Amino acid sequence: MMPELEKKRLLAPFALTAAVLILDQITKIAIVASVKPGRIAWRAFGDFFWLVHQKNTGAAFSMGDALAGPLRVAVLIVVPLALMVGLCVYYFKSDEFTRVQRWALCGIIGGGVGNIIDRIFRPDGVIDFLSFKFYGLFGLERWPTFNVADSAVVVCGVLLVVAGFFVPSGKAAADGKPKA
Repeated sequence: MMPELEKKRLLAPFALTAAVLILDQITKIAIVASVKPGRIAWRAFGDFFWLVHQKNTGAAFSMGDALAGPLRVAVLIVVPLALMVGLCVYYFKSDEFTRVQRWALCGIIGGGVGNIIDRIFRPDGVIDFLSFKFYGLFGLERWPTFNVADSAVVVCGVLLVVAGFFVPSGKAAADGKPKA
């Protein structure tokens, strides 16, 4: 049986999962309630930042928006849902993660589930609302519009990668051996 402190440490990062989910859904509800689709509600720093209401029928960068029927459900709902379940299983089965990596994984799970909720319950698409000017870099005048869930996935994904390079893993650190 797992000691109580160890169980708390293992479950604590899921507070981030819940926080990301709640913030993501609240912000999307607020945008839907207050901004008409396709409209810019607010601008800041000239044309640098827009608060807008966009619907993304695909995944990142609108990939998969042209998929139809069962293939669309498989690629945009079933596969991401399976990945989130897989991440959760791996989270609990592996003792190789550091605390930082566990928190990062839980942020990714929160963001992933937030967008899956939209894909299931918002047939018109995932609600995106943060738009930044990109000044023509990579041929983009504006970065693709995104939301809180997307932000959590990217920030926590970068954190997970950085932690993997610079922070020894749990078991390796306990053994005193460097991570291979």
